[in-house]
Amino acid sequence: MPTFLPKTVLALAATGVLVLGLAACGESTDTADPTAEKKITVYSGRSESLVKPLLDKFTAQSGIAVEARYAATAAMATQLLEEGEKSPADAFFAQDAGALGAVAKKGMFAPLPASVLDQVPATYRAKSGEWVGVTARSRVLVYNPDLVPADRLPTSVFDLTDPAWKGKVGVAPTNASFQAFVTAVTVQHGEAKAKELLAGLKANDPQIREGNGPILEEVDSGKLAVGLINHYYLGELAKEKGTTPDTLTAKLHFFPDGDSGALVNVAGVGVLKKAAQNPDVQAFVTYLLSAEAQKYFAEETFEYPVIAEAASPAGVPALKDLKVPAVDLNDLDQLEATIALIKESGLVP
Repeated sequence: MPTFLPKTVLALAATGVLVLGLAACGESTDTADPTAEKKITVYSGRSESLVKPLLDKFTAQSGIAVEARYAATAAMATQLLEEGEKSPADAFFAQDAGALGAVAKKGMFAPLPASVLDQVPATYRAKSGEWVGVTARSRVLVYNPDLVPADRLPTSVFDLTDPAWKGKVGVAPTNASFQAFVTAVTVQHGEAKAKELLAGLKANDPQIREGNGPILEEVDSGKLAVGLINHYYLGELAKEKGTTPDTLTAKLHFFPDGDSGALVNVAGVGVLKKAAQNPDVQAFVTYLLSAEAQKYFAEETFEYPVIAEAASPAGVPALKDLKVPAVDLNDLDQLEATIALIKESGLVP
């Protein structure tokens, strides 16, 4: 490691618990088939439990082994920026557009071929063609109807700063999806409004959790009234319990009228410049947008597919019917500034 790190890395690394070094956040490496002649290296901000089965399917069909390094998306972005051209990564499979944009801004990605980009609506890919969305996910308010009747649900995420919600709202400020949401507020309404929202949440005694999963579990069990999460966690919890989402106590509230709380973000992939001409890497990206992979995401991880022919996950509104905020995902690349705002608010010590 050089003596002086790039400014981006220093800014991210300085955030302590928000962005941890790979060793601290439990980086793991999984090689699907170390004996295979072909192998690519993927830095994955998606969790191993979610994507490893799909990567194994890709290897079985293509003969291309995937050496996947798993860690939080922000940590993986930091690692890529620190490593620069020396990075062993061929592709970055990230949890949100902001992290992909931050890496793309440093000129580390190669443009993807039109045959890949044209499969995905322009809303869900980089204007530069340097990354493409693989799945979409909506921010929602999960609530326990025994504690909060549907007719008392807030119409805007900004309502959660009202004293009536004091001590009742679960948030995960170290999570990439929360960070992207805060960035979206900044893009849509300006930094002052984002600071106001964060200060209001902090003053309202929020229930801080490490991720979306714990928030959902506590809402479902009645320990929490509401929480800010991504929609697909409800399907995952139901699957874990061997049931369907409609049988759970917890319910999803999609904020109406283009509210910032209804941000639709993407998990996506970018290819490092050194791997731009590698057919095995291109095969990997193509596979993520295949009908098989998109069906896997809809049925197994409950995310929205981004290709037209794939069906939406069960139990949620169709992607086209969501009333989303007027935010360009290409503008969510302000990762450093957002993390600084969250720390400044005191949501993270």
